[in-house]
Amino acid sequence: MDADRRIAAAEEVPENSTLLVTLRPVDPERVDDAEGDVGESVDGTPEAEAILTRAAGEVRAFRNYCQHWTDVRLDKDDGAFVRNGEVFCQKHGATFEADGGYCNFGPCEGAVLESVDVAVEGDGVYLADDAYEFVRLGHSNRDGDSGDSRIDFTGN
Repeated sequence: MDADRRIAAAEEVPENSTLLVTLRPVDPERVDDAEGDVGESVDGTPEAEAILTRAAGEVRAFRNYCQHWTDVRLDKDDGAFVRNGEVFCQKHGATFEADGGYCNFGPCEGAVLESVDVAVEGDGVYLADDAYEFVRLGHSNRDGDSGDSRIDFTGN
């Protein structure tokens, strides 16, 4: 795999949380600025966020927004809550299966998180989705923090 597409070491991807990364869409029209994970670089180029997590030992990646209210980010740069193979939306209490993104509980039940293709080769995780370029670990640049109010359904 191309070194420019290397996201992180495989051991950095948590099983009980998420690793947040920023991507640049190859086609800027592909992202909707109403989605909470969208920001822009200094030159105005759109950026989007993805979360990486482990499910059954495999690394999976999804765009970082809830399917119920797309302006709500699942990971606000401190790791999304993940338990028993499910990623939680802490705003709505929705749960998404970490192995495929299917919402099995909550107001968006039946919806599926937008996946981003990644591959593990050797000890690294690489961006395999040709629709994106890897920018950096961490959040995208935004004027404000979308979906900032939070009702915590996780018991934390």
